[in-house]
Amino acid sequence: MKKIAFLCTANSCRSQMAEGFASQLGAGLVEVWSAGVISAEVSEKASVVMREARVDISGQMSKTIDEIPLQEMDLVVTLCENARQACPDVPAGVKMHIPVKDPMGAQGSPEEIMAQFRKARDEIRTIVCGILEEIGKPAAGH
Repeated sequence: MKKIAFLCTANSCRSQMAEGFASQLGAGLVEVWSAGVISAEVSEKASVVMREARVDISGQMSKTIDEIPLQEMDLVVTLCENARQACPDVPAGVKMHIPVKDPMGAQGSPEEIMAQFRKARDEIRTIVCGILEEIGKPAAGH
């Protein structure tokens, strides 16, 4: 079983969504963590848009990078520049940077704000599905 960590600034939205998708879609294939440069509460808006996608992240807890076994990961995915810069050194080839715009700063009407959360959710689902597809592929020659 591969170990994956998703990192973002506050572990309140993007990395939580990634953890939710990877835990559900990669059940039995991956062990998943998420963390942030800082810790903040899991965003209610993130929980709402994830429920729309039939993934419940309401029980997930926000953690900092220091609270997860980062050095044990097979893959560390940073979802923003803050996380990329704050991420401690991990073995070569283990870190991947895939930036996703933070919907926490979205402005506009409630509908426009939720649209930004949905956009981030959908982008993160695509990222997670791509990672899981790569992990699930048999090694060359097998």
